[in-house]
Parts: sequence; structure tokens; C-alpha cells
Amino acid sequence: MPEQSLSRRNFLWAVGATGGAGTMFAAMGALGLAPTAVAASRFQPPSASDFHLQGRAAGSVVILGGGVAGLISAYELGKAGYRVTVLEPRDRTGGRVLTVRGGDELTDLRGFHQRAAFRRGQYMNAGAARLAQWMVTLDYCRELRVPIEVFTNANADAYMHLRPMPAGQPVRYRTAKADTYGYMSELLAKATDQGALDAELTADDKEILTGFLTDFGDLGDRYEYNGSTRRGFTTWPGEVGVPGVARADVPSVSDVIASGVGWYFSFENGFDQAMPMFQPVGGMDMLPRALTRAIGAERVKLGCRVTALTQAATGVTVTYSDAAGRSRSLTADYAIATMPPQLLVKLTHNLGADVVAALSAAQPVSAGKLGLEYRSRWWETDHRIYGGITWTDTEITQIWHPSYDYLGERGVLIGYYQFGETADRYAAMPPKERETTAVGLGERIYGAKYRTELASSFSVPWSQVPHVEGAWHHLSGHSPQSPVFTPLAEPAGRVFFAGDWLSNMPSWQHGAILSARKAVTLLHGRALAAR
Repeated sequence: MPEQSLSRRNFLWAVGATGGAGTMFAAMGALGLAPTAVAASRFQPPSASDFHLQGRAAGSVVILGGGVAGLISAYELGKAGYRVTVLEPRDRTGGRVLTVRGGDELTDLRGFHQRAAFRRGQYMNAGAARLAQWMVTLDYCRELRVPIEVFTNANADAYMHLRPMPAGQPVRYRTAKADTYGYMSELLAKATDQGALDAELTADDKEILTGFLTDFGDLGDRYEYNGSTRRGFTTWPGEVGVPGVARADVPSVSDVIASGVGWYFSFENGFDQAMPMFQPVGGMDMLPRALTRAIGAERVKLGCRVTALTQAATGVTVTYSDAAGRSRSLTADYAIATMPPQLLVKLTHNLGADVVAALSAAQPVSAGKLGLEYRSRWWETDHRIYGGITWTDTEITQIWHPSYDYLGERGVLIGYYQFGETADRYAAMPPKERETTAVGLGERIYGAKYRTELASSFSVPWSQVPHVEGAWHHLSGHSPQSPVFTPLAEPAGRVFFAGDWLSNMPSWQHGAILSARKAVTLLHGRALAAR
């Protein structure tokens, strides 16, 4: 380009022609000509043109683990031409993104064997199961054309079953919520009206606040909560002459407070839990499947269990046993380790004491899910519940109603989603005992059909799943920003690390993706700077 024609427009045109539209847009942002990218768009995937400008070629990378972090790493590096090999010990990719369908099998570390008998089209998401709309996971669903549908996270017509509730009976979520909000509004409105907040509020403030509380809690005269149609009806409003009969079984304020039900409503206000939420159509593993196809099945080696990882000045060597049990080794320029940290630290390696300390600081957390397939969708026909979660203070903790195949013939409930010591105790039970125990507790909430309509079950105790051995990780009092994790977040050698636990969103695919993107960026920068 002639020197005199190097205007800002021509400069941007040249940048775009060389590096593509994304690079040009970034340059525009640096020049103040485009909006600053939002957090979800800051990642700039490596490009083959980055090497072409230097007259070089991308190197080789071995990735330990075919979970979401490993697959994203391979997918993004593949765009730049890196020769990538993913080593995955199981017979499937996805890690803790596990969708169980009919015919799937699991033999856990205690030797308990299960084979799913779910009918065609029925499944359970045994691990990851929902996506918030702000998560970058949805960007990859869009990029890889994985269709999504709404996941009903909160449902006003699901149940709350807390034993301190009056008579210990389940109540609708909407009923418990109306009573909690009603009484809390009454107490605050009366305190405001009686001058308890005079030091904090002006007269106008008090008037606005009490007006809001009257509406928010559906209060009556003198700021009293006496029930509300928000609680639901014993006879639903109908045709002319049938106005409906509102529920009249209003508990006392003392009963509501003693039940502890209010704690459960904070769940739906969580930034990572707020509606609407989404799920891939057909099962959460549709995204790992799409990533595996995009990477290329020949680059993803299943049944390969890594036993050793050593790095030298010129490269990284990984020793593993293949699907046939043969010992093999692979040498690459770089490695990205995405294995669970408690398993990675057990490899034969020369990663150093600081890396060992960092990996050891991440301890696995137990969790388990039980899928219950029913011959009919009685929760829809008998209870009018379509999706959403029933909460209980029994050891089953949560019951999830499926957010797919509405009005179908059959369906799979999540019969429990439990954590910690309870999950460990159920993991020690044979699968049939897990089913029997959980069904007995669920029957107290839903009635006899919870038992009589049951067709089959499948349970996943994550602490006992081979090559995973945990649902997510607790960082032993640290945060991902703690100096103990510096050797993993800013590695000096040829081994890079990624996983949801190495992010500020542990247990989410979003966290795994962001961690993988950082590892890819660091590795690519290292490769470009290498001489």
C-alpha cells in the first residue's frame, strides 16, 4: 500500500484482510471506533494467520481429559492449526456432562453395575443440567448449532415439603411463597407505621415503602396479612357463577418462620439460577458431542488412561494405556491438563511442589442424582406440574420434573439431587436400595403413584464414578485468585491447566469454558513468542 494512502480506513481494511473481522473489530475498539466488548466476548480465539504473519506453523498439543474444558481447548486450538490429541479414559467425552439414556451402563468404584432401561427418547442429565442465559456455554451452542429449549428452574406449582410445616404436609411453592412474603411485608409495614424506622426514612419514604409492602405482600387493612389468592385455590376460578375458592388454610406467622421455608426462596434469586434457564434439546451432552465432531473423532482417543506426565525444555511426554490396555507414549510441544485435580496429582510427573500444593488444595465434593422413569406423566395429569423443582428437607433434597416431552406418555423425574455426607451414604447403597429409599420418601409428597407407576431407575454417585471421583471441587478455604493457584493460572513451563474448579464459576460448564479459554490464550502466546 502506498505510504500516502495509509489512512485510518485503509489501515483497518488491511487489518481485516489479514486477521479477519474479529481482529479488525478489536483494532477498531483500540482506536475508540467501536464499543468495548462485553465480558463474554473478550476472548479472541487463536488464528492460523497469527503464525502465517511470522512464516511459522502451529505446534502440537496433548490434552489430558475430554470433558468440557478439554474439548473447548482442543476446539479453539484446532482453529489455529495446532495438531491436537485429546486423551480421554472413558468411552465417551463430556466428563461430568453426562446424559444417561437407555442402554447406557455404569460400574462404579464399589463394583455396583447398572444398565439404564429408559425407553427411547427418555433420559436424565446426571451431571450438568441447566444453563443461565448469560453463560458463554450458549455461545458455543449457537456456534455449533446445538438447539436449546427452556429449562424450568422455578415453578410456582411445584411443592415445598418441609417437616416443620403445619401437619408436615407438602404445599405448593406459590402458597409457601405467598405466606412468607405476606408475613414479612406485614411485619415491616407495621414496624414502619409505628415509627421504628423514623431515623432512617422521611415521611414520603415511609408512605412509598408501606404502599409497596401492601402490594408486595397483598396486605389487607391495617397492614395485616390474612391470606391471598396468590396462595392458590381449592376450587379454581371457572365459568360465570364459579368465582373460585381461595385456599383458607393460612398458617400463623410463627409457623411460617419456624418452618424455615424462606431460606429456599433465595435460591431463585441467585445470579446463576435466575429464570429463564435453558438446556440443549435432547440432553446436555449434545454440546460435548458437537464439540467432539468439530474437533474430529480421529483426534479424540477414548479409553486412554494417562499414567505419567513429564515436561522438558523442548516438549512434554505423556504415558498412557490405550483402549486395548497397551502402554503408549506421546510427545508434544505443549500439554493442557484438564483432569480432576485430585487425580492429576497422583500421576507420575515432574510438575513441582508448588503445582502439587495447588492441585491438592482443590478437594472433590460428593453429589448424586437418581433418575426415575415412570410409565405415565402423573405429575402433569394429577398434580398439574410441568417442569420445575420440588424442595424437601428430607435426604432426597430436590425432585426435578422434566422440562422436555411435555404431554408425552412417559417421563423421567430426578428423584433426588443430594450433596455431601448424604450423597456419600447413598453412594454406599446398592442401586436398588437407593431407589427404594428415595421412592419411599417421595411417596410422602406425591402419593401412591410415585411408587406404583415406576418403571425403572438409574443413579449416579459422582464420588464413585471412575476417572471423575467427584461432582465439583471445594478450594479448601481459598479462592481461585489465591496465590496458591498461581502455578496453575500462570504456568511457566509447557504444561497448562484448565477446569471449572480453576475459575470463579465452579461446577458450571461456563467456568470450564472460561478456564480453557485462558489456557488456550496463554499457550498461544507462549507459542508465538517461542524462538
